[in-house]
Formats: sequence, C-alpha cells, structure tokens
Amino acid sequence: MIHVLIADDQEPVREALRLVLDGEPDIEVVDEAANGAEAVRKALWRRPDVVVMDLRMPHLDGIAAIHQLANSEPAPRVLALTTFDLDEYLFGALRAGAAGFLLKDSDPELLLDAVRALHAGHGLIDPQVTGRLISRFAALSPNPPTHELDLLTPREHEVLRHIARGLSNAEIADTLVIEPGTVKTHVARVLSKLGLRTRVHAVIYAYEHGLVD
Repeated sequence: MIHVLIADDQEPVREALRLVLDGEPDIEVVDEAANGAEAVRKALWRRPDVVVMDLRMPHLDGIAAIHQLANSEPAPRVLALTTFDLDEYLFGALRAGAAGFLLKDSDPELLLDAVRALHAGHGLIDPQVTGRLISRFAALSPNPPTHELDLLTPREHEVLRHIARGLSNAEIADTLVIEPGTVKTHVARVLSKLGLRTRVHAVIYAYEHGLVD
C-alpha cells in the first residue's frame, strides 16, 4: 500500500485529489494539509511514502516545505503540483528535492502514474514541461566537474549519460549488452556516489555538468 499525504490550500482541490487517489486499491490517502507548515508537520508525524505538494500555499510555500522534507530522515518522495506553468516553480521544486512535477490540469491517470513511479524510486515530470526542462539545461554553460564524478567508474559514467538521454534500465541494458539487474545496481551506485535522490536529479546533474549535449 502506498501512503499519500495531500497538501493544498484549497479544500475542493484536496477533495478531488483524494477522490482520484483513494479510488485505487494500492493507494491510501493518510492525511491532508492546508498549508506548507502543516504539510511538513504532518509528514514528519504520519511518515507517508509520497507527499503531493501544491507549490503556492500560505505560512510556508511548497518549495520551502519540499526543502525541509528533503532534509528529513527518512525523507518522503515529493510530487510537486501546481497550476502555474512557470520555470521558477519547475526548477525551484526540483532543486528543493521534489522527485516529480505535475501541472494540475494533467490527466488523473498521470497523477496515479506519478505517485506509483515516485514510490518505486523513480521520478516523473509532466510531459507538458519536459521539453522546456531539457532545453533549459541544454542551454546552460556546464558547471565545472565535481570531485564526485571522479568516484564513478567508466561504466557508471556510461550509465549516467544514458539516464540523462532518457533511456530506461531495459534500454540501457540492451545498449551496453548487460543484464537489467546489473544496470539497476549501477544506477543505485551513481545516485549514491553523486548524492542524488532520483533519476530526475541525475538528468539535471548530467546537463548541468556538460556530460550530455
């Protein structure tokens, strides 16, 4: 069972999200929060697997709340949810530690896919903003390589580049002619060595450091 906390300052939105999520046999909404401070407090108490977090809320905005939760232990997976298709929200949420990002007008099925993906340790970005995300990071001047990159083996470097190009574990396995289980191990080691939480953050890291074009 995937335990979810919903954080949104609008009660009708919380009710709609609960209706979608609680209708699934493998998902249970364990609590709701009406502002960022309440979301952090309840998440630390309830310990949900996934927090669905609105980004514009009173008392503590969603991005600040995500940052606090990302630094808690154990940290829940956070799905940022917003009405506003603005870069400041997209990049702010991801940098704060969100593992996924959806617009509120997305299909309900995408919300379910995102919650399940985050619970499985993956990330999910709304297709409506994925292209802009990639273009933004492709246009950045690469940051200097960090010492963490020196910790990666040549094979792990390859795996990181393939992650950044959007390949799944199965596709990476086919490309490198190795077993999918081996790829999974490499991915886990890449994330651990670079101090990254999800594949989404690995993509951002690779673009920021000029590892892919």
